[in-house]
Amino acid sequence: MARAIDAIVSTEWLASHLGPDLTVVDIRDAEDYQAGHIPGAISVPFGPVSAWADCTEELLIELPPVEALFQTIGGCGLTAQSRVVVAGRLPQPPDPPYSLADPLRVAATLMYAGVREVAVLSGGHARWAAEGRDTSTDVPPVEARPYAGNVDAATWISTDYVKERIGRAVLIDGRDPDQYFGASIDPFADMRGHIPTARCLPLRWVWEPDGSYRAVEEIRDMATGIIGPDQAREVICYCGVGGYGSGWWFLLTQLLGYADVKIYDGSMEAWVAGQNPLVRYTWVE
Repeated sequence: MARAIDAIVSTEWLASHLGPDLTVVDIRDAEDYQAGHIPGAISVPFGPVSAWADCTEELLIELPPVEALFQTIGGCGLTAQSRVVVAGRLPQPPDPPYSLADPLRVAATLMYAGVREVAVLSGGHARWAAEGRDTSTDVPPVEARPYAGNVDAATWISTDYVKERIGRAVLIDGRDPDQYFGASIDPFADMRGHIPTARCLPLRWVWEPDGSYRAVEEIRDMATGIIGPDQAREVICYCGVGGYGSGWWFLLTQLLGYADVKIYDGSMEAWVAGQNPLVRYTWVE
């Protein structure tokens, strides 16, 4: 099904489309939002435990309970037909670059809940502000409404599912190469290496230094080079805890047209917790 808005939108596009038919969701910290935000944007901060994510005793950044997620979406005044742009923040050195993926994670979560027309803002709020565009400290009124969407549970898969599909699906590891190969230990998994047969496709490759996205054709070349040209083949995306993995799901399905992509949300954290095998210093088994 064709999208009504592009998966990645520029600040220029957003500036010309602000209005009642588009909701900008600012996922930065509340204090950053209060200091100035895109006019009309609403604040729903992202964090490991937030409206957008939950944690269990073993796993970080899991999907929140459906009822709570629906309450969040309804509280934003959204419907399944709403058009949404997610605006995030840039990481500040020496922080790791994980926050670049936060808008992608939120977009994937909204789509899981049935809101399909979701885009991410290239460069986030930082680029908007750096270009001297208008910002506001006004908090817009939001008319909350009941929300009930069609949950896409089949896209978010378990460790057992991954085990069954090894050797049949293409597994994509979105972490940095040194973690993939096992030269360093993932901070979310205390073992070195990657899931057998997984291929290295670092999500960090998709961003320019200023946090904007590289050209679509460049991202397409990355995906085609690692996954192959068959966009109908099943692809499973994972990373450390699910942020980069869900980011690749969004880009592969919404930007590039891959038809059968799954998110292993537990990712390396869940895989290692189950004492499942890893391989090091190899590309594809």
